[in-house]
Amino acid sequence: MTDRVPTGLRKLDAMLGGGLLPGTLTCVYGATGIGKTHLGLTFADHGRVADGARGVVLDMNGRGDSQQQDDYAARLFQCPLKARPHTVTPMSDPYPPPGQLEAFYSNALSWVGRVRDFQVPTPGGGFEFDWNWKATYNHALYTVCPFLYFHFAAGARRVVVDGVEPMDAPADSIQVFMFNELYRKTIHRDAETLGMEICLPVWKHRAFIDAHRYDHARITTLLLLTTEETRLEDLLARKVAVGDVGATANTILALGSERVGNRLARLLCVVKHRGSAMSDEIVEYKIGPTGIEM
Repeated sequence: MTDRVPTGLRKLDAMLGGGLLPGTLTCVYGATGIGKTHLGLTFADHGRVADGARGVVLDMNGRGDSQQQDDYAARLFQCPLKARPHTVTPMSDPYPPPGQLEAFYSNALSWVGRVRDFQVPTPGGGFEFDWNWKATYNHALYTVCPFLYFHFAAGARRVVVDGVEPMDAPADSIQVFMFNELYRKTIHRDAETLGMEICLPVWKHRAFIDAHRYDHARITTLLLLTTEETRLEDLLARKVAVGDVGATANTILALGSERVGNRLARLLCVVKHRGSAMSDEIVEYKIGPTGIEM
């Protein structure tokens, strides 16, 4: 039997045939305020029990308005989300200062909008990223990549990405571009190669790199995507747009609301779950004092 990654919600795990498949990508679609952040933080915190280390949270919200992760994490899981500012430029001391390994939150990737907003025309009639933006973006990666690497080396096996805004054409989203780059080049890069890129000169840090290898194929990612649709029926009817990361994700969860009598009910269902049996139930949930209750 294939081992599973429990979400921290027993009912949801049952709907998923035992949990998520390790090393896969799950997309969670739903409108703002529907409970995606609660679900993501529950999944990240459950890493303490299932993996021996909390999952990490990447906040890609760039509007300045709080996603309330810090309030939820402190109240529900007694884990204040303090951003980890440690930056590792080439040939600098790579190891996080004391106490920073306890910071499971990063908000260094805070750009929103269309990819074209960050590009300039080329003489040949095409477009390329503006070098000023690219330099700033690459400097942000000096914070994000070590943040992920050192947490993976310490045992974290879960990544939650929040703050992705809706866009008519996902392929045009700078947030989707950054996530795809990070997912391919950092989250699922083998530990030795990633360690050698961050810990320079390699000869000086070879013992650390060799002693902290991990299996990148077992890191499970939850991507929380905000939608314009609020009703569950509208979410289920939405078309897959060009560049939609959900098209290649292993699992899709939809969170939406529907009117039930004189109240508004929050509903969840599993839309896709490759490689596993899954429930076709539509389940009501509530957000209570302890978080999501199914």
